[in-house]
Amino acid sequence: MIATSPFILTELTESNILLITINRPDKLNALNRKTIDDLHEVLVEAEQNKEVRVVIIKGAGDKAFVAGADIAEFANYSVEEGKQMSSQGHFKIFNFLENFSKPTIAAINGFALGGGLELALACHIRVATDASKLGFPEVGLGVIPGYGGTQRLAHMVGKGKAFEMILTGEMINAQEAYKWGLVNYVVSKEELMPKCIEISKKISTKSPTAIAAAIRSINAGYNSQLNGYEVEIEEFGKSFGTEDFKEGVSAFLEKRKPNFQGN
Repeated sequence: MIATSPFILTELTESNILLITINRPDKLNALNRKTIDDLHEVLVEAEQNKEVRVVIIKGAGDKAFVAGADIAEFANYSVEEGKQMSSQGHFKIFNFLENFSKPTIAAINGFALGGGLELALACHIRVATDASKLGFPEVGLGVIPGYGGTQRLAHMVGKGKAFEMILTGEMINAQEAYKWGLVNYVVSKEELMPKCIEISKKISTKSPTAIAAAIRSINAGYNSQLNGYEVEIEEFGKSFGTEDFKEGVSAFLEKRKPNFQGN
């Protein structure tokens, strides 16, 4: 059983999908220190739990996915405290999510601003409602995105669009986000969770070991310290030593559905 807290609610479905809800609707689910710590603990547990095949993250209520960091909490931070806040956030949530061995899906149900958009960008797949608004308003506060937004946004939409979005601080709607490649799908509010569940169920029938290898390989192409092609070659070779590979090939030859155990 995955632990819950007042700020982080969890539910593990029969399809091995872990639903994580950021639960601060009165604050538009803003990320304060406690929320980040609790989310980190849940993600660590989910990473180690073999029952979890896919993770979906959403915000409580109808107004927001996550409307940024909790400004009141860091209003009086020093330079060093600001650096520490960014560094710890990268480690505990944003880099951790990007490199998560299981697919993560952001169900964007409303505003995804600042740290909230950075949370969505760190997930592997994004689905937004047609009423969602996305943006990086930080420059209007005299600061910049500090949880990987300057890097991940540029990788996703290109340098020019990243400059425009971050330097103007203006929000874009879900259709614009889709056109820019920032979200995978745009659906109605009623279709949001069914669409995320649909994607998750497709993934959960596949080999967990192969999926983890694919995530590592794709991410390697965006890591300047690694050669993505070499990582792919290595991961491809490793696949042949897994039980999932033996099961997948046997199932194919025997014309049956595979039963992957993630070994």
